[in-house]
Amino acid sequence: MKHLKAAASVVNLAIFVSCGISCSSVPPPPAWPFGHTMLAPHLPETVANGKAAMTGAVSPQQRLKLAIHLPLRNQAELTQLLRDLYDPKSPSFHKYLSVSEFTERFAVTARDYSEVVSWAKANGLTVTAKTPNRRLLAVEGPVATVNRAFHVKVNYYRRPADARTFYSPDREPTVVGLSVPLLQITGMNNYVLPQSMLRHRAVASVTGSVNATGSGPAGEYLPSDMRAAYYGNGPLTGAGQTIGIFSFDGYLASDVQLYYSKTGMSSNVPIKNVLVGGFSGACTAVNSPTSSSCDDGEQVLDIVNAIGMAPGIKQILFYEGSSNTEILNQMATDNVAKVLSSSWGWNPADAASDDPIFQEFAAQGQSFVSASGDDGEFNSSTYSFPGVDPYITQVGGTELTTTGKGGAWSAETAWAQSGGGYDSGTPIPSWQQLPGVVNSSNLGSTTLRNSPDVAAEANFDNPTVVNGSFVTGYGGTSFATPRWAGFLALVNQQSVANGKGTVGFINPALYNLGISSSYSGSFHDITSGSNPPTAGDGSGFNAVRGYDLVTGWGSPAGVGLINQLAGTRAGQRAPVTR
Repeated sequence: MKHLKAAASVVNLAIFVSCGISCSSVPPPPAWPFGHTMLAPHLPETVANGKAAMTGAVSPQQRLKLAIHLPLRNQAELTQLLRDLYDPKSPSFHKYLSVSEFTERFAVTARDYSEVVSWAKANGLTVTAKTPNRRLLAVEGPVATVNRAFHVKVNYYRRPADARTFYSPDREPTVVGLSVPLLQITGMNNYVLPQSMLRHRAVASVTGSVNATGSGPAGEYLPSDMRAAYYGNGPLTGAGQTIGIFSFDGYLASDVQLYYSKTGMSSNVPIKNVLVGGFSGACTAVNSPTSSSCDDGEQVLDIVNAIGMAPGIKQILFYEGSSNTEILNQMATDNVAKVLSSSWGWNPADAASDDPIFQEFAAQGQSFVSASGDDGEFNSSTYSFPGVDPYITQVGGTELTTTGKGGAWSAETAWAQSGGGYDSGTPIPSWQQLPGVVNSSNLGSTTLRNSPDVAAEANFDNPTVVNGSFVTGYGGTSFATPRWAGFLALVNQQSVANGKGTVGFINPALYNLGISSSYSGSFHDITSGSNPPTAGDGSGFNAVRGYDLVTGWGSPAGVGLINQLAGTRAGQRAPVTR
């Protein structure tokens, strides 16, 4: 398969020795010199290969907000810990770390962190934030200062593909006078803008058929329909659980209320906005944040669908910011939301800095579910990070049919635009190497991490609200992902009640379950449909029996899956396996 070479190399660097439960053997990192470049590359490929035309220097007075990232310590120890945390036979099973415990064992030392702070100040950068886990240091300064500190020249360039202007350093940044190794500096370019995994039927390149049986307009699905289809009418509501939502943009609280008023639904779940890195919280459009009207269809659907699946959760923490690494790190250092949901894709060049945070989530018992994308089979035109990161759960899309409004699950096929496949930079995790996962039927890779892991309804049969307007005909793995987040809140409620703690990183459990005799009672196995790419190379994968690269293991079969992940409720009889 053809993929972004820069993305592949960065992911490989990010997981040098993080492979105990996740991937095959890769070589150790090189020794760090006193004056050095960083582990992860910073230049967009088109700048590195000279294909992007330089159009001029960025004004020396223009201020840049950067984040200095530091690598983890004791990576082999962390790898073993993550293996033990998710091995039911281990004495350490589900004995998660606190933020302070993780920091003490795996972050750079307090002394080294202080040295980086001093270095930044001595080089004229203003320190704007320190993080409790010592993973990054937020700084800012004028371009002239950035150029001097990192021995670069920040210029404007023109993208060859679409002629959009972006800024980037002209060479890899170099650090002199600092003995502490640095992983990466984020914020030095804006080559790739983030995108939400949300699509509308009117502009979709592949429309597919829509035959919804939900409670909304024209039979479209409401969050209550998803709860009925994937869980039923049981007592679990997510009580006591907090869901964190990742977002590159703000939203209008009035739009959330408009959704409820238009659908006849209601919710008393508090929504707390967490503004990261000085983000204003304004609702704009990500591709034009300073000169656009509000575009919050993604943000609204994330909130209402997570709550719809788990209507009794304690709260939603809505994380908003412009830097993915800073948002993710805030989620980790808060460590309040044990289920985290993201329906966004972003610049692969931040993979080396994001993967250590995903590992921290797993070590702290936090689940991170991420949309696999809406453009079918992965290739260089359709893939976006973090599509194949080994420490998150990727959610694909399906076309769902229920027995009627608020009715039970009836049938399900693969959604034609469900993102899936593999990337040349991420080795296959151990849990995907289990016998029976990859086979000649699903055409999965035996050497690379395959995606997605699971799926849920994502067809063009869902409403949302955009800037005061109730709209219909929307779809995408954007919808499937918060639905899984809500479902995991139900799982956590039951697991905590059983004294087992939260389920955390669920992939090892999912794949062991998938090859067991309990699979058919835990998942709706989706065996029809395919995902040809909407652009670029490839013919797509087919949905087949068991695991596949369109829908993963399938969609949740309610109580059956909850009991497998959380244990049965007291006094509850386990369902008979179909």
